[in-house]
Amino acid sequence: MTLKVLAAGDHFVRNDLLIDALKSAVPGELDVRELTLPWPVVPFGPVGEVDEASDVEDELIEALRGVEVCVTQMAPLTKRVLDASPGLRLFCVSRSGPVNANLKAATEAGVKVTFAPGRNAVATAEHTLAMLLAATRRIPQTHTELKGGAWRSDYYSYDQVGPELDGNTVGLIGYGAIGSRVARMLEGFGANVLVHDPYVAAPGNVGLRELLERSLFVSLHARATPETAGMIGAAEIAAMPKGSVLVNCARGALLDYDALCDALESGHLFGAACDVFPDEPIPPGSRLLTTPNLVMTPHLAGASKETAKKAAAIVAADVARYVRGEPIAHLANPS
Repeated sequence: MTLKVLAAGDHFVRNDLLIDALKSAVPGELDVRELTLPWPVVPFGPVGEVDEASDVEDELIEALRGVEVCVTQMAPLTKRVLDASPGLRLFCVSRSGPVNANLKAATEAGVKVTFAPGRNAVATAEHTLAMLLAATRRIPQTHTELKGGAWRSDYYSYDQVGPELDGNTVGLIGYGAIGSRVARMLEGFGANVLVHDPYVAAPGNVGLRELLERSLFVSLHARATPETAGMIGAAEIAAMPKGSVLVNCARGALLDYDALCDALESGHLFGAACDVFPDEPIPPGSRLLTTPNLVMTPHLAGASKETAKKAAAIVAADVARYVRGEPIAHLANPS
């Protein structure tokens, strides 16, 4: 029997990657239909009742006619889409969480939803380390000034230079797939690593306050939940040693960005680096655009060719399990 599949890729997790992964992993005949979504050329946003999706409900409904399995990264699995797609049985989201899927409605409709945990762990860990070094060594700032004709040798002054990783303490808030990789990388630099994560047993796992007080560098790797929202605010930043560095490549909701700007402007923090923000894109006029010693990238930490290939391979493997009647490895809505 031929399995009818919709590959609803985009310009990162592309259809050719999804289709190649499906053909390599899934037994039997495949009838693959394609729909190309506009992300990241067109930013994602809320669609219906789901978050972080491409606004393509109408196109998706049309493409899903007669389809049993959909593999995608940004397609919106809304109640409207589900109601119009009675033949759909498996919806595979090639990202670390299925935020673009209405899990309650999918479960009620008998649609299994999968996701791809760990797909970007390596890329995000490497980006985190790059951001930490960039902020500590003023790399973006001095590059821009040098291209503008300013040779800032005054940055060699003792009061202007940052600390080394070797021999200093780095605190990691969150010790999942990304945080644990960052820890291994930091050990290669000779850093002492502390961890705060109440959900795992990890070496050097301490309370949040102790981590902040002892760490010259702090990097956020926690998930965004109601419990972690705003977990690093003015009081927490004030607990960090003067001249320390804060990095956030996790989620914007974890950090109070006004408090971050205050600490950078006052000089309490030597530097900071962020890949995620409370509002994306950053709105014109935001303090973040003028705050000194802040390195920023536009939510790119997980972007690598390997991430896209791993994402396709993870969802294809779960499609193969579905076809063979085996338990799905990354099921978001177990009944």
